[in-house]
Amino acid sequence: MNKDQYILQLADSSLIMGHRLSEWTGHGPALEQDIAITNISLDLIGQARNFYQYAAELKGDGATEDSLAYLRDANEYKNVLLVELPNGDWAQTVLKIFFFSAYQYFLYKELITLTDKRISAIAEKSVKEVSYHLRWSGEWVIRLGDGTDESHQRMMNALDELWNYTGEFFMTSGYELIDAGLLKGDWNKKVSEIFTEATLSIPSNSMMHKGGKEGIHTEHLGHILAEMQFLQRAYPGCEW
Repeated sequence: MNKDQYILQLADSSLIMGHRLSEWTGHGPALEQDIAITNISLDLIGQARNFYQYAAELKGDGATEDSLAYLRDANEYKNVLLVELPNGDWAQTVLKIFFFSAYQYFLYKELITLTDKRISAIAEKSVKEVSYHLRWSGEWVIRLGDGTDESHQRMMNALDELWNYTGEFFMTSGYELIDAGLLKGDWNKKVSEIFTEATLSIPSNSMMHKGGKEGIHTEHLGHILAEMQFLQRAYPGCEW
């Protein structure tokens, strides 16, 4: 069924991104930013939970939100590749949040219009959270890009690491309920606006990595799952 596969993709991307950002807890450059990035992580994990609950109901085979989140193998996850990449330094992390939040913002705005009331409701709630994620990360991209020579160079390094993973956002898989390519124009416009203020240029390299939506992942996802799934596999039956 296409719908439950698509909902899993939405859930997986939010969960893996949320887990990655949770790694910053206690390590942020300042207390205020430590709290901010932890709250973003919690928002994303909450979004994932709402989607997993719906996917479990649709599957109707005894699956639960916990089994879907913690008992699948890496090739069953459908998250976009960008979210599983290592955090890197602060510049790389905030740029990754910015790219992903801009994608989520326009995606959720589109999902609100679906006739499926459950997806629409989750998207309507989530877009309010993502609006903050996008604003917060965009401000940091500008602050670092248009800051010191070192901060600008760190943003350039982050751009080199991440840009070639952004194209997958707009590659539509057979199970998706909307044409992901429709989001590209708005996403590009938002990125261009922030990059102009940040004195950054969009790379000309158009070769993009793909495969995450089809279950083909980097080695990083396996390491994430080994940590994230340990408790559930060691003590079966734990509930979220």
